[in-house]
Amino acid sequence: MKKSFIKTIEENGIEALSLIIAIAIWQVVADKIVQNKLLLPSFYDVIVSFFAIIESGLIFTDTLTSLLHFFVGILAAFVIGIPLGIVMGWFKKANRAIDPIIEILRPIPPLAWIPFAIVWFGLTHQAAGFVVFVGMIFPIIINTYTGFKNVPKVYVEAAKVLGCTRNLDLIRHVAIPSAMPSIVAGIRIAMGVGWMCLVAAEMFGVSNRGLGYQIWHNYYLHRMDFVLVYMLLLGFVGLLIDRFFRYYVDAKLLKWTSGTVV
Repeated sequence: MKKSFIKTIEENGIEALSLIIAIAIWQVVADKIVQNKLLLPSFYDVIVSFFAIIESGLIFTDTLTSLLHFFVGILAAFVIGIPLGIVMGWFKKANRAIDPIIEILRPIPPLAWIPFAIVWFGLTHQAAGFVVFVGMIFPIIINTYTGFKNVPKVYVEAAKVLGCTRNLDLIRHVAIPSAMPSIVAGIRIAMGVGWMCLVAAEMFGVSNRGLGYQIWHNYYLHRMDFVLVYMLLLGFVGLLIDRFFRYYVDAKLLKWTSGTVV
């Protein structure tokens, strides 16, 4: 117990020390070498700007707006991507019919859809959510498809012997549990891609609110300290979303796989 506590302190101490060193280097480089707030604001400048944004209240409005855009996109990607991946992975004819369409659309960068997002939805939450959806859906489809395609045949045959013969029952009781690690990995990858697409969509005119919009707006005003605040905020919010997802998914859905981690 005591050794475990000391080990935890040592590990956290290393992480804290590395952050302190990085901040100190940043401050010295900005103040003593660059000496230009437009090129590189110092850590102190960013902290001052951070509290200024908090006092204005914009930080909460923009963060909530970006989260709304993100969850609109991720919900649509779940509803369409997972069932589509299941159908493609389980039924060969469906895969042959759908795969060419997926492979034509997949290489198109999500940002190329911004003009259509604006034309179809206007400057709305749905427009930003659509760009996020485009970035997220393909990793979800591909990983779901891969997980279902790689379900061991012995599992399926054993289930049939025990009386589970319908495709719906086999998918529910055999394929989904077996493919779940792959599906979850696809969702996690998609969340990272979707978060980047969200920022780009907000920066390039799909929305007049959000963290990405504020980065571009403050760049035009040459307030690079505010730009850095919003950049760091994007990183922290993305980290929290990832940690929240991993904690609940690993603890609930994938608890049975914890023994495979060395």
